[in-house]
Amino acid sequence: MKNYRADKTYMIRTEITDNPKLGAKLLSDGRESLFLDFSYGYSMAVSSVSGRLYPKKHRHREYLHLYLYASPKNMEQRRHNREVMEIAKKLRFEHEQQLLEASSGYRLKGEGRVNFLDWMATYYDTYTKADKPHIKRARTHFIRFISESPAYSRYRKSISPELITPRMVEGFADYLREICKGEGAHSLFARFKKVIKAAVEAGVMKKNPCNGIVIKTDSGALRKAVLSIEEIHRLLSTHYPGENPDIRRAFIFSCYTGVRWCDVKTLTFSNVDFSNRLLCFDQAKTRGSSKASGVVLPLSDSLLKLIGAPKDNSDRNSLIFPLPGHSVCLKALRRWTHRAGIDKHITWHCARHSFAVNILNNGANIKTLASLLGHSGLQHTEKYTRAIDSLKKAAIDSLPYPESEGSKN
Repeated sequence: MKNYRADKTYMIRTEITDNPKLGAKLLSDGRESLFLDFSYGYSMAVSSVSGRLYPKKHRHREYLHLYLYASPKNMEQRRHNREVMEIAKKLRFEHEQQLLEASSGYRLKGEGRVNFLDWMATYYDTYTKADKPHIKRARTHFIRFISESPAYSRYRKSISPELITPRMVEGFADYLREICKGEGAHSLFARFKKVIKAAVEAGVMKKNPCNGIVIKTDSGALRKAVLSIEEIHRLLSTHYPGENPDIRRAFIFSCYTGVRWCDVKTLTFSNVDFSNRLLCFDQAKTRGSSKASGVVLPLSDSLLKLIGAPKDNSDRNSLIFPLPGHSVCLKALRRWTHRAGIDKHITWHCARHSFAVNILNNGANIKTLASLLGHSGLQHTEKYTRAIDSLKKAAIDSLPYPESEGSKN
């Protein structure tokens, strides 16, 4: 039972010694706005009416910009109220600890207040692995999720680690499922969990709120678009004003070798054995963690022509493809494919998938493909055979079937 006062406020049941206290005010739209009432003691003052001394209490009210449904009508509204109350109670406790620390140096929590969004940015700045761009995207999407969620929007600039609850993480996972295509949600959530795990290991978080929360994906399904041989030939014959020849060379090279973006951008002429016509390099993705991280690819005349030779024959450590940043390359790639009349969402990784599908279509076996792609086993390679089967079925289904040859009674 809520005991509304004359000003349409009521105090949420807490301990009598709580400071601040948590309360709510009924709004005209049927919601309740949560607030904290702070008490800073009192001082003696002189009444302007009676001239007598009286104890003047020092109080302050801070609205949290968090809202409850006064009379929740369904399960979703009741869940919203539970989540918001959980956040409000944690905020109240945090402010209480700050008051204790300011007044007596006492604080139940030994650590200072941390803005987790800033901590994520610092983690990204010091991160050195190949999936660094995905770490940045995970942080960006987490901030967007907070900003667009009524229950969390007040934290779009600052949120303490203890406010990141399993319910919030579940909401973020649902958000990623809604806005991402293919394996995007799974990939971004995996990076977010990586950041959270690092925060727990660093002592920034006490518990991992991601435990038990997963975004499942069919690892055996090929979800990215594939360029056919005919479409690659269309790219080869398509030019546009201001094109970057290094981006052009590198992408075509990836289409005919399956080399990832993170590897093609770091290839140097020292990786090329010109006498034996071989390309030898360690994959950045699996370097130090897989026995198959080393890849050896035979080079045809066309591929050797794409590679070229160093400007200074003695400089074997110069880059084969001096590329700009990933986002610049993607923009150029999308302009190029659009100009070629290819109506597919093409990213750089599509080149690797296109190589795999096209080489299987031309008779290569799955073990050979696994070796060329640098896979340690056949598990990740089998998705390409599934893609081939789908393409074959689509080809058969596309054939017109004469109605006159239908079933006979």
